Amino acid sequence: MTWASAPGRRAVEMVAQAAPTSYWLDRPDRPAPRARLAEEIDADLLVVGGGFTGLWTAVTAAERDPSRRIVLVERDRIAEHASGRNGGFCSSSITHGLGNGIDRFEDEMDTLLRLGGETLDEIEAALARLGIDADAERTGELDIANADWQIDDLRQTSSAAAFLGKVMPLLPGPQARARVNSPMVKAALFDPEVIMLDPAKLAWGLAAAAERLGVRIYEHTEVSGLSRENDRMRARTGFGDVVADRVVLATSASPSLVRRLRPYTVPVWDYALMTEPLDAERRAALGWAGREGLADCGPRFHYFRLTADDRILFGGWDALYHFGSDDSRRHEYEPAEFALLAEHLLQMFPQLEGVRASHTWGGVVDTCSRFCAFWDRSHGGRVVTTVGFTGLGVGASHFAAATSLDLIDGLSTERTALKMVRSKPIPFPPEPLRWAGITLTRHQLARSERREGKRGAWLTVMDKVGLGFDS
Repeated sequence: MTWASAPGRRAVEMVAQAAPTSYWLDRPDRPAPRARLAEEIDADLLVVGGGFTGLWTAVTAAERDPSRRIVLVERDRIAEHASGRNGGFCSSSITHGLGNGIDRFEDEMDTLLRLGGETLDEIEAALARLGIDADAERTGELDIANADWQIDDLRQTSSAAAFLGKVMPLLPGPQARARVNSPMVKAALFDPEVIMLDPAKLAWGLAAAAERLGVRIYEHTEVSGLSRENDRMRARTGFGDVVADRVVLATSASPSLVRRLRPYTVPVWDYALMTEPLDAERRAALGWAGREGLADCGPRFHYFRLTADDRILFGGWDALYHFGSDDSRRHEYEPAEFALLAEHLLQMFPQLEGVRASHTWGGVVDTCSRFCAFWDRSHGGRVVTTVGFTGLGVGASHFAAATSLDLIDGLSTERTALKMVRSKPIPFPPEPLRWAGITLTRHQLARSERREGKRGAWLTVMDKVGLGFDS
């Protein structure tokens, strides 16, 4: 059984009346906006960006040194962008999956797996310590083979994990379908080191915790320029400036304030829908008693999970890039993408016929060619940037924040010694080559799926040179 290439009427009806906004952000418990910066202020550390990376940076910095004067500025509202639009999969992987880590950092994988596991434990500990209720459930994740040819890939991943001391069992068809009752399930790989959580509640909780720790947060405050003044940095905003000793830039898919870094990431659009809450009968018909996060494992993939009130979030599949790295918010609403997702959801779970989506939304992913975060130091070490998560940043952002603080403070740590931290991905070429290359890669990924995973000449060359595209 293959995924549909076009939606049917049932799918259109599922999404036609949905609210065109992120479910996570469209709730009455969303905090009121904070004031924008309207004066010149002085700080020891400025954090630019109010998503997970920026928030973890501010909280961690305040906990490491309570006397440090910390300011965080966000151009819109806390979690307005990627951190409030994702699936809420908080994975221990800091390399965008085991396979990607082995391909790119094979000699470091023992260390990276251990640090990733420690990161997940530290996130759980922080939620308890900071009193953050993010509906966190350490359920693990099932990576699903939808076709027989994908089972070998899962088997290889399971074997590689075992070699590295990580338990990721392969569940054959009957066992997998006992966990998730779907005709699309041929087998599944279980990764126990994944927490499912509410991403907006996590971000809102981190912002509140940061303020309790003395961090000053300003929303609707966009940094328009960054310049060095003697031994300090000046960040210019619309109505005021921040003068700081050190700056951490955590701006996700937005154009970097360090211009030479802009070719290293592209904004890629990802789409999702959220169903209405399921009644007890429909919920029982799905199986899924373990409430695991689910993802399928083809070249193009879906991710899906249950919320605390038994809605289903279903997203992924297409990863759209627009010429010129266009990240205009007009791309948030793409009816054809939502309808196709609904069609695929009904293929996955025919039991959901008649269920409606309450919300549909899009968001931008900061994609880099190696699929995982990278770091940069500029302005004589006074500024550290971390971006490039490529869609698996809920957990990895905690590791990125700790590493950024090590770098900004000039510390020599196990993290800063990593090749992953000391190296950068291959940059994307300028336009029009960028658009042409990404478009060709997207088409070849779709072709690979039709050809049972055969990569073809273009994707094989991209693999060899280490240049990839994903979301």
